[in-house]
Amino acid sequence: MELHTLTLTEAAAKLHSGEVTSVALTEAMLQRIEAHNPALNAFLSVTADAALESARQADARIRSGAASPLTGVPIALKDVICVKGLPTTAGSLILKGYRPPYNAAVVEKLSSAGAVILGKTNLDEFAMGSSTENSAYGPTRNPWDMSRVPGGSSGGSAAAVAARLAFGALGTDTGGSVRQPAALCGVVGLKPSYGRVSRYGLIAFGSSLDQIGVFGRTAEDAAVLIETIAGHDPRDGTSMPTPVPNYRAVLSRPLHGLRVGLPKEYFVSGVQADVSAGVNAAVKVLESLGATAREVTLPHTDLALSTYYIIAPAEASANLARFDGVRFGPRAEADSMWDEYRRTRGAGFGPEVKRRIMLGAYALSTGYYDAYYLQAQKVRTLIKADFDAAFNDVDVIACPTSPTTAFKIGEKVDDPLAMYLADVFTLPGSLAGIAGLSVNCGFDGDGLPIGLQLLGPAFTEERLLRVAHQYQQATEWHKRQPPAFSH
Repeated sequence: MELHTLTLTEAAAKLHSGEVTSVALTEAMLQRIEAHNPALNAFLSVTADAALESARQADARIRSGAASPLTGVPIALKDVICVKGLPTTAGSLILKGYRPPYNAAVVEKLSSAGAVILGKTNLDEFAMGSSTENSAYGPTRNPWDMSRVPGGSSGGSAAAVAARLAFGALGTDTGGSVRQPAALCGVVGLKPSYGRVSRYGLIAFGSSLDQIGVFGRTAEDAAVLIETIAGHDPRDGTSMPTPVPNYRAVLSRPLHGLRVGLPKEYFVSGVQADVSAGVNAAVKVLESLGATAREVTLPHTDLALSTYYIIAPAEASANLARFDGVRFGPRAEADSMWDEYRRTRGAGFGPEVKRRIMLGAYALSTGYYDAYYLQAQKVRTLIKADFDAAFNDVDVIACPTSPTTAFKIGEKVDDPLAMYLADVFTLPGSLAGIAGLSVNCGFDGDGLPIGLQLLGPAFTEERLLRVAHQYQQATEWHKRQPPAFSH
């Protein structure tokens, strides 16, 4: 039995039955990371000794009968989530060498569950990007084609799961950074509703948008992960005191009577033909399972991109003001305090982060705040109202996750607008704060994965997981492996 071929759920079942040990699973993942990560660059740091010690403790816990569904399962974390004592770079030189003195809330939950943390994964610097090319530590490559991007900003986590270097992973989604890389890497990526998962210990990008999400090969894998990390946390003022359901309990419920909305604004010219065909075929599968599909309209969709790129950079400019070389990270030498700040930030931040800080500072500046930031917040309200109206008539919305499959490394790096358009179908859901999920629904002519995006009202993650699970039960796409990583 090749352990890396197991899904997270299958690995957990074998752990609990005694067929395998956590140490064996962890050693298998560490061996694959050692063999494949130099070329893939999915991991920025690997904590082999700590992972093996956690695995030994997990095995003892399983033997004692005190295990949870994630006990002993090796997973990875995006390197924007704080883990006490481990390097946490946010993909930036400005945090090189930083080791947090505390754990993020999600890390506390994972540790309580007995999960094994393999290490930290690569990302676009401070989660700003759609390709993981903005990392100060080099780009991550797509396991399906090493000349292409894995998506971003959580490209390292998506690539690690797709390449079978981890059974699951955590990422973050501000404007699509879980769903888009999940689509491009052919895995399941779930962005929970805003407020579902605590952001305590997450290095902030856009505070009204950021949400920690999960990656797995199956919807069932994602259900196990989200059920573990979700829940209210008083340390996060945006965390909602909404009960966490048993996500796995509803997966097997049939789709009879489910109303699926197809937003006409997402099925437009400019979408890659293979992507349109794959998504339309997936909708036909849902209909064969008992769902009904109808067209809906989200009329302010065309304003989402510009709205996001005012709000998110504005919040980023405020959040990133704290990185000055005084409290953490390397510090540039200078004769004055202000010169020291300028030199530290100039050397520490990459081009995309600087671009967004400047955009945000401009949008918040005197004389422009009302014209840009305040206006964008009003449009955001209209975008949310579009979804509210649509969900009066349908239960879920189905559409492409990304307008194209994975593009070549370097293809869009010098064209910011082309890069931003990679998230055009994920941004509206982020602005509305609703739940979103991407599931693989086929491959294009080049053998690259296509993502089906499912959107649901706030706090209906279980609905999206059920639809994705039923779709995966009726199809075989999720069982394919990247050929270069099948052994």
